[in-house]
Amino acid sequence: MPVARRTLLGAGLAAATGALTGCGDSDGTGPADAVTATDAAGNRVGFGAAGNTPTGTPSASPSPGGGATAANQARYAPQLTALLRRHLPASPQTVRHHGFPGAVAVVLVDGRTTVHTAVGEALRYAAGPKLLAASQRVAMRPDSVFDLASVTKVYTAILLLQQVEKGRVDLGAPVRDYLPGFTGAGKDAVTVEMLLTHTSGLPVGATVTGLPDNTARWNAVLATPLVSSAVPGKTFRYSSVGLMVAGKVVEKVTGSRLDKALKANLTGPLGLRDTGFNPTTWLSGTARATRMVATDARSSRGLLRGTVHDDVANHLGGVAGHAGVFASAADLAAIGQLLLNGGTYQGRRVLAADTVRTMLSNHNAGKPAVDPERPHRTAAHGLGVVLNQPWFMGRLASARTFGHTGFAGPSFLVDPDRRLVLALLTNRAHPNWSWANPDPVRAAVGDLLAAAVT
Repeated sequence: MPVARRTLLGAGLAAATGALTGCGDSDGTGPADAVTATDAAGNRVGFGAAGNTPTGTPSASPSPGGGATAANQARYAPQLTALLRRHLPASPQTVRHHGFPGAVAVVLVDGRTTVHTAVGEALRYAAGPKLLAASQRVAMRPDSVFDLASVTKVYTAILLLQQVEKGRVDLGAPVRDYLPGFTGAGKDAVTVEMLLTHTSGLPVGATVTGLPDNTARWNAVLATPLVSSAVPGKTFRYSSVGLMVAGKVVEKVTGSRLDKALKANLTGPLGLRDTGFNPTTWLSGTARATRMVATDARSSRGLLRGTVHDDVANHLGGVAGHAGVFASAADLAAIGQLLLNGGTYQGRRVLAADTVRTMLSNHNAGKPAVDPERPHRTAAHGLGVVLNQPWFMGRLASARTFGHTGFAGPSFLVDPDRRLVLALLTNRAHPNWSWANPDPVRAAVGDLLAAAVT
């Protein structure tokens, strides 16, 4: 039986109430707050009240817009920080949170960092879950590294569209042209574009357990049948399987595994050193101890910290098109700025402007949306990005506003009319994703910024 939606994705579009994990989808500051400053070498470092100074190697990634210091952050920065703090556990001794243990937010306006704030804790619970002693916890830092869950889909879409530009992929071509193993009734009508717009008719999840090796697991993904009675191209149904398949198309035409393609074609050219799959392979020991954000602490895998939360992605080795990318908030904001700039970031072009316009256009106009967990959502969707969804964008939502969410707690959005990028990363799935719905705080941040940035 296919893995249920909540067990699958890191589906940024999955609700916070339900059964299992593994998806793959509040003025003033206090001691747990941190904002960005720079050291003598120009690296970003965090500092907070009461001597709460995060330790470890600062991020080496370029800060979008040059970074915000305590002195030059926007007037609404303290309000945003306070809003986030209201969703933290009530006290250091509080066992259960109703929002998240910690969060980092980056806001860019006109390419300048106006907010870069960190609150709470990156690690608060041990497996069980049980509350850690204060001395064993890890404070959240501005450069903390998060599991992006379904926000991974945006990276996969960019990588695939690069191959469209090179003439290696035709969006209107059947997926089977690239992946002969993409078999099953009705699937010959599924095009590459449908994978990115969630109109393929594929289900949310795939069954990959109990198989002998990764080749068998990927064959099972490709052979996943369409939803009963689904007609490809007709209806929006959120599908992680679609992006898993899209990632395999990237691998097929580039000849590189997805993690290698990401580094060679996106993060490497842009200098995003805090982004990648399987972060334990590229973060130093010190960084893993001080910057790595925890997710679940009650799964069969124990405490998850540096290991992808999504069960299917984990079974696939942590590298998949629907989930598995980890990043800092500054690096995620850089992706938003890249798309806002029409495909360029800090002088490097990775997508053509026409490609970005196509990516950010609504490809699902007039189509129904089937989403029992969010009955009020619309089908509005570009190629790999969500469009105009007030349930997480708040009053920043508009026909041109785009972004994505992730089940473990991350989200980002871009409002082109305000020239605004928001990367809001929380660890709401730590230690138990069912404790809190991440959408209300996402929408509240959107409301705050809509009023503050005009």
